[in-house]
Amino acid sequence: MKDIATDKKYMQRALDLSLLAAGRTSPNPLVGCVIVKDGEIVGEGYHLRAGTPHAEIHALRAAGSKAQGADVYVTLEPCSHYGRTPPCADALIKAGVKRVCVALTDPNPLVNGQGLRKLQEAGIVVETGILADKANKINEAFIKAITQKMPFVLYKCAMTLDGKTAVASGDSKWISSFDARKYVHHLRNIYDVIMVGSGTVIQDDPLLTCRHIQGGRNPVRLIVDATLSLPLNAKVLNPDNGLCIIAASRAANRTKMERLRAMDNVQVWQYDTERYVPLSSLLQDIVAHGWNSILLEGGGTLAGKMLAEKLIDKVEFILAPKIAGEGPSPFTSFKLAQMSEAIGLYNLELSEIGEDFKISGYIKY
Repeated sequence: MKDIATDKKYMQRALDLSLLAAGRTSPNPLVGCVIVKDGEIVGEGYHLRAGTPHAEIHALRAAGSKAQGADVYVTLEPCSHYGRTPPCADALIKAGVKRVCVALTDPNPLVNGQGLRKLQEAGIVVETGILADKANKINEAFIKAITQKMPFVLYKCAMTLDGKTAVASGDSKWISSFDARKYVHHLRNIYDVIMVGSGTVIQDDPLLTCRHIQGGRNPVRLIVDATLSLPLNAKVLNPDNGLCIIAASRAANRTKMERLRAMDNVQVWQYDTERYVPLSSLLQDIVAHGWNSILLEGGGTLAGKMLAEKLIDKVEFILAPKIAGEGPSPFTSFKLAQMSEAIGLYNLELSEIGEDFKISGYIKY
């Protein structure tokens, strides 16, 4: 008789393993694999980064000959095609495994059930859907990128209880507690790209780097700046902090564009639009360059435009127990005529973080 509790236990282990590579695998998914024989884990592994062996290969190497007749738990359907690495389905068949449990079918058109069929045709028992909801959430960015050619966008914003992101003068340091700010660096560590508007760069001169996280890495910085108004000495242009992309329009200052493009770590993507950067096209280009996820950090004008164009998937609001009075809001440029048009959220989660509260939810368009 099939032991569902045991299957869930080992699949949870595989999911936990997959998260060890969060922020490192794009454009590939996060995948973990556990091999079990006679009630004992004999091999396990996870996908480290694109172009390297997949999770199943790491686990099979660890298991060696013990993989024969074993049960395999993998968070995403084993691939069935030759890409930058050979098919994992073939490796599992060659190893002589008895049973393969899969959380999610791979939505990649190159796989999409073919890996499962190959295993079944080889006489291997295949089970699917174990902890599928958890696996789906872990790979929500990959799934959106591979099926829609658009990145998953999380809008993170710190605000006071009266919904202000700064006081009237524009000062915003610091709305949230240190613990909440450290959490933001955790997000920067796992999202591929961090996105802000030129106003945020001019007002705050941020680094947009990942700090306070051991082993953390900086995301790609993406600045939406149609006219190239940011100063050439802005901290985001520091070559020590990795790639910085500036999205501009035909209205961009040509002299400044040449100076920016001369910097080793800066790319200027100029769009054939008169004044505003076409945000949808920009996001499509992000996926085309191999990045699946964007952390949108501000400001309210850019976030309002992104919301109006239905480009934000999820929000995380850090609510600080403070009152600021007059000041900017998280969606400054987003305007509605009636409350009945207000944007709803679903799958809400509420938690405490330091002295603040974190509310997260998915956008219901």
